[in-house]
Amino acid sequence: MQASKSHVSKGETVMVIAGKEKNKTGKIVQLLPKKDSVIVEGLNIVKRHVKARGNEPGGIKEKEAAIHISNVMPYCSKCSKPVRARRVVLENGEKQRTCAKCGNVFEK
Repeated sequence: MQASKSHVSKGETVMVIAGKEKNKTGKIVQLLPKKDSVIVEGLNIVKRHVKARGNEPGGIKEKEAAIHISNVMPYCSKCSKPVRARRVVLENGEKQRTCAKCGNVFEK
């Protein structure tokens, strides 16, 4: 099974559009292409029971869980809402991802 190309990338600010974290924004920490998921910083926090290892104490730890990639959209700071991304070819041949509504450039 081959992973499909993603509409978001690591380090990009996204907004969750479905689920319990709906309408919240955060940066993508990790892409999980085999599971079609992303891990967003500070969102979808779950508790995990961790066994003590060496000098690390055990206990209940909180960490971010994966969110399906279809439930996140790139967040445009100029429009201040989630938008679709559009690829624009510059004069020098480089490609840039921009906001489909206002043309604002997405930066990582």
